[in-house]
Amino acid sequence: MEHDAQALAQIREGVRGLCERFGDDYWRRIDQAKGFPEEFVAALTQAGWLAAMIPEEYGGSGLGLAEASVILEEVNRCGGNSGTVHGQMYNMFTLLRNGSEAQKREYLPRLASGELRLQSMAVTEPTTGTDTTKIKTTAVRQGDHYRINGQKVWISRVQYSDLMILLARTTPLDQVKKKTDGMSIFLVNLHQAIGNGLTVRPIENMVHHITNELFFDDLKIPAENLIGEEGKGFRYILDGLNAERTLIAAECIGDGRWFIEKASDYARQREVFGRPIGQNQGIQFPIAEAHIEVEAADLMRWRACREYDAGQPAGASANMAKYLAAKASWEAANACLQTHGGFGFACEYDVERKFRETRLYQVAPISTNLILSYVAEHLLELPRSF
Repeated sequence: MEHDAQALAQIREGVRGLCERFGDDYWRRIDQAKGFPEEFVAALTQAGWLAAMIPEEYGGSGLGLAEASVILEEVNRCGGNSGTVHGQMYNMFTLLRNGSEAQKREYLPRLASGELRLQSMAVTEPTTGTDTTKIKTTAVRQGDHYRINGQKVWISRVQYSDLMILLARTTPLDQVKKKTDGMSIFLVNLHQAIGNGLTVRPIENMVHHITNELFFDDLKIPAENLIGEEGKGFRYILDGLNAERTLIAAECIGDGRWFIEKASDYARQREVFGRPIGQNQGIQFPIAEAHIEVEAADLMRWRACREYDAGQPAGASANMAKYLAAKASWEAANACLQTHGGFGFACEYDVERKFRETRLYQVAPISTNLILSYVAEHLLELPRSF
C-alpha cells in the first residue's frame, strides 16, 4: 500500500502542535529529576496518538505502522523522548494478533481510552540476553492458574504501566523438539502482582530510562491470562519485533533531524574569527554527511512500513532500517556536539541529553552486531555464527 502524504503531513502537524506544550525546559526537568513525563504521556494518550494502531472496533484509529512511525518520529524531532511511550505501540501487537476475542474486548478499548497502559514486556533475562530460547523463568500450570518463578532484567516502565506481557517457559528446554517451542505468553496485572510474588528493583542508568530488574517468586497468574496457545509464545513475540524495530528506526530519524537542525542553526549563528563557523567546510561537511545518512535511513524506514502494512515479510527491511537509522542518528549526534564545542556539554543546550538518549539504540532493542548476523545468515546465506 502507498502512504497518503497529506494524511502523514496532518499527523506531523498534530503531533508537533501537542509537543509545543512540552518544550525543552520540560524535558530537561524530567531528565534532571530522573523522572517520568506523566503529563506528556497523558496528553498524547488523550489526543488518541497512542491508540493509532488499535482497530477502530476496539476504540482506536486503525492506522498502520507508517502513521505510528510518524507519531514517534515527530516526538523526537521536537526534542522529546518517545522511548517513554513507544512500548504501548508495539507491546499490544502480541495481544491484538494472538489474544482471544474476549481478551481483546476486555483490554483494547481500555488501552485506547487510556484507562489502562500496556507499556512493559518482560523477555530479557540476566544470564541469557538475546538468547531468548534459553530463558529460565518458568510457568507451571496448577489447576486454574500458573505459578511463575524466575528473573528478568531491563524491563522498562513497569512503574507506569498497568499490564505487562511476560514470556516464560511452560515446557523445559530439554523436553521440546525445537528450542523455540515450549515458551508461553501471559498478560500480567501489575497492580495485583507487585508485592504478591513480583518484586521490582529499579536500575540506575545513563539515560534515566525507567527500567528494572524483576524477581518472580511463586507469582500466581490466572490461566485465563495465557495469550494464545501454550508453548507458542516465542512465535507470538516475533509479531511485534518487526514493528518495534521499524518504530525505533523512526525515533532515530527524528533524533537525527533534531541534531542536524540544531547543529545547522548554531553553525549559522556562532561567529568566531569574524565569520560564522558554518562557513567552514570542517563544520559543514560532518553535518551534511549526517543529513545524507539520515535521509538514506528514512528510505529504508518507508520500505519497512510499506511491507509491514501490506502484510508482506518485513524482517529484513525492519532490521536494516533500525541499523541504518541508529547509526545515522549517532553520527548526527556527534556532529552536533562537535559543532557546539564546549556548549554541547551544557545542559541548557539539550545536546548532551539527546546525545545520551540516541546512543541507546545501537544497543537496544537489538544490538548492531545481531542485525549484521541476521543479514549475513538470512540474506547472504552465510553459515550461522551462533
